[in-house]
Amino acid sequence: MSVITYIGLGSNLGDSQQILREAVHQLRQLGAVKVSKLYHSPPMGPQDQPHYHNAVAQLVTDLAPLALLDELQRIENESGRVRLRRWGERTLDLDLLLYAEKNIINERLNVPHIGILERDFVVIPLLDLDSKLEVNGQSLQNLELVQHSTLTVLADTHWADIEPVEG
Repeated sequence: MSVITYIGLGSNLGDSQQILREAVHQLRQLGAVKVSKLYHSPPMGPQDQPHYHNAVAQLVTDLAPLALLDELQRIENESGRVRLRRWGERTLDLDLLLYAEKNIINERLNVPHIGILERDFVVIPLLDLDSKLEVNGQSLQNLELVQHSTLTVLADTHWADIEPVEG
């Protein structure tokens, strides 16, 4: 049975836009994909690193949550993922943000992703994909951080060379 999932994409090492584009093409092997706009955001962790390229992909897939996590980690590793320090720079970060309406807590996976409601670089791209999206009953469009975003739009939904989001 297919479910709607949302995957956070981030990169601030190498050709970030190309790395994210390739990641989206890999996600297309797992199901139907739509992407948000592409954003530029200041780092959340140490400030002595480049700004990030961020987006969110909506993936409709038949994969179970942990199987999807395994695939996301495979894509990261195949992209030559480099992660130098906690909350530091990285070539590719793929986070399973939401998996249908499920709440999942285990040693490998927390869904909804921890901190999702505090991160404009996650919330605003999620709203690009579904303006009425709620997380645990909380409407994303009503969050204060939506009004005080630190994001800069780098590209519309055509950045990943796939069909644009309807909306």
